Amino acid sequence: MSAFAIETTDLRIDYGNFTAVESLTLRIPKGSIFGLVGPNGAGKTSTIRALAGLLEPTFGEIRMGGIDLREAPRAAFQQIGYMPDLAPVIPDLTVREFLFFFAGMYGLPEADRWPRVDEVLNHVRMTEAGNKLASTLSRGMTQRVVLAKTLLHRPSVLLLDEPASGMDPIARLDLRSTLADLQKTGCTILVSSHILTELAEMCTDLAILHRGDLRMSGSVRSILSRAQTAERSLRIEPLRDPAALAAFLEKDQRLTRIVCEEGEVRGTFSGSDEALAGLLSEIVLAGFALRAFEPKRSGLEEVLRELDSEEISPMSRSALP
Repeated sequence: MSAFAIETTDLRIDYGNFTAVESLTLRIPKGSIFGLVGPNGAGKTSTIRALAGLLEPTFGEIRMGGIDLREAPRAAFQQIGYMPDLAPVIPDLTVREFLFFFAGMYGLPEADRWPRVDEVLNHVRMTEAGNKLASTLSRGMTQRVVLAKTLLHRPSVLLLDEPASGMDPIARLDLRSTLADLQKTGCTILVSSHILTELAEMCTDLAILHRGDLRMSGSVRSILSRAQTAERSLRIEPLRDPAALAAFLEKDQRLTRIVCEEGEVRGTFSGSDEALAGLLSEIVLAGFALRAFEPKRSGLEEVLRELDSEEISPMSRSALP
C-alpha cells in the first residue's frame, strides 16, 4: 500500500508545440493539504486536469493511492473528487435537487441520497440555501455548491482548481475550515490558488510551478526559508522626528533604500537576527522612542515575484517532500 495519495513521475503535457508541464515528479502524502502555486500559465490547471483523467498526458505516469491511472482508471477515479474553476450548475433546479441528481450520477443508493445531500450542504455551510434555485446564487455561493457536489461520493482525494474564486472573505474562511475538517477524516486535498497568503495558512505542503517547471516543493516553512535571504524590509515608526531617525540610519551600511514619509522610516536591512537586534538597541540608546519596529522577510508573493524575474533556478526534475 502506497504512503502517497498522489504520485506523478516525469509528467509531461503538450498542446501541439507548446509544453504546459515538463517532467513533473511529485509525491503527495496521504492526509495532506497540498497547494499548487504559480502565476497564470504555470501549468497548474493542466496538471489537475491530468490527475482528474480529463487530459491525456503526453508522457509520464500518474498513480492515485498506488493505482496506475492509465492501467486501472475506474478504480483510480473512485477515489477522486474534482472541482474545476467556474464549474456550472443546472439553473432550473434548486440546490438540493441539483445535488440529489448528482448523488444518483455517483451511484449512491436512493435511500441514502437525501441524507447525503443534507450532509454535504452542512459541510459547506449552505443548508439555508438548499431550496434556492441554482440560477439565483452568487458566484461564491455557486462555488460552495459545486464543492458540495464534489464531496457527495466521499472521495479520498480532492482536486480543487481555484476553489475560492469569487468567494467573499467570510466564505473563504469557511472554505478553509471545511478543508481542515476533511483533512481530519484522512482526505488528501490538492488545491491550486492565486490567493497565496491563504495557501500558506491552509496547506501543509506546497509545490511552486513556473512556466511548466517545478521550481520548489516541500513544507510551507521550508519553501519560505529557502527563498529568504538575510535581507528583509524594515518599517520603523518613531514617536517624533522621523527625519532625524532617517538621518541616523543613513550612517548604517547595513541599511539601504531608506525612505522617510508619513511619520515612519522604511528601508532594507541586510544582516543576521543578532545584527537586527543590535540595530534596535542602537536606535533606543540614541534616544529615539519607537511606536513600531517591524522587520519582514519574504512571503509567497515575493517568492513568485522572484520567479518572474528568473532569480530562482529550476530545481531537480524529481522533487520529493
